[in-house]
Amino acid sequence: MIKSPILCVLGAALLMVGCVSQQKYDESQQRNAELEAQYKQLNDTMGTEVASRDMSIQRMQDAIKVSLNDQLLFPSGGWEISPQAKQSIAKIAAILAPHQKNKINVNGYTDSTPIGPQLAAQGVTTNMILSQKRAENVMQYMISQGVKPDLVSAHGYGEQNPVASNDTADGKAQNRRVELTIASPAK
Repeated sequence: MIKSPILCVLGAALLMVGCVSQQKYDESQQRNAELEAQYKQLNDTMGTEVASRDMSIQRMQDAIKVSLNDQLLFPSGGWEISPQAKQSIAKIAAILAPHQKNKINVNGYTDSTPIGPQLAAQGVTTNMILSQKRAENVMQYMISQGVKPDLVSAHGYGEQNPVASNDTADGKAQNRRVELTIASPAK
């Protein structure tokens, strides 16, 4: 059976599409090892906060997600970071900042409770604005603790992406949170 040279070239090209270079594989393994080390260090350092359920730390495929609940972070209906939260965020920044290569996304969320007159008088007229202010304050505090400004961003999502039902006080409390997603840069 005689094979056409075009079919041979096409076959070789198709085989190469599924291949990953050794260099790309090694880089991926290195990024994964760095994230795993940070994950372990965060868990070891933040044990008290995790045990008290003020914080959770999850290892994802190409990232680490740290969820901070509102009771640790902010007074009810506010966006100023509590002294206790500053201590926790400073610990996180101390782990991430020294050799920071990874992007940190600070995402703020609220429950579905409408904004009250006190917040509205301060210019906070929607949950989206409140969640953005909270995320920005956490981001700015992390920067003040040594995190690289060009590798951190803040986004407010308001009541989007709830993690629990807004029909109960406990569910609302779970939905009022800030999540830090530490993701290795794509190469």
